[in-house]
Amino acid sequence: MSFRLVFVMDILDGEVVHAKRGERDQYKPINRFSSVISSSEPVQIVDELKPAEVYIADLNRLMNTGDNQERLMELRKGNARSKIMLDYGINRFEDLRAAFDAELADTFVLGTETISLDVLEAASKCDMRVSVSVDLLNKTVLARDTRLRRDPLALLKNLNEYQIQDVIVLELDRVGTKGGIDGEFFERAVAVSEHAILCGGGVRNYDDIETMEKIGLNGALVATAIHDGSIPVSTLENMTDA
Repeated sequence: MSFRLVFVMDILDGEVVHAKRGERDQYKPINRFSSVISSSEPVQIVDELKPAEVYIADLNRLMNTGDNQERLMELRKGNARSKIMLDYGINRFEDLRAAFDAELADTFVLGTETISLDVLEAASKCDMRVSVSVDLLNKTVLARDTRLRRDPLALLKNLNEYQIQDVIVLELDRVGTKGGIDGEFFERAVAVSEHAILCGGGVRNYDDIETMEKIGLNGALVATAIHDGSIPVSTLENMTDA
């Protein structure tokens, strides 16, 4: 299995926005920041960049201000080659089943910020492809369900009990900052987890990719380093296990 670079699109009110440190009220359309695309329209961005794998966060769902289902369905209709991972702000199993039935994504991401342990247990036993995002702010797990508010390494170990695809360790305070990754923390994460781990937040360049590969991470979520040219767009198609 080769190292996976998963292109991130955060969608708010139908547009892809530039995410930084989880400060969602400050997010602006990505075309104001990017040097590689001229539009903030999701379908056009995927058409231009042709990523093998895309991670999408529906920020309206996460913020309880609606959803971007129409945009997501347009993306699925107009794009046959990119695998889609979707964080749809799931907090009920019924919502997960509805999103699955609507075929909004290939894999559904259950973020600790919104899910409950009960939803995780039910999802891990069903016929849907699900991954878990351990959402961190300053190494503290963000979770609605108090049972998930544990030391992040302890939570990663606990997730070994569940049949899931991947675990994303998403450091929200590093998102959009290109502040680098915490190599020591991820070494410990790889040591306790039996799942493939993807790093989210802080990725700067090829040096970080090489470091992550040496540590044993299976991939990384990337956006800012693609949009500013630090990592070539071509890697989105080449560095994947697809």
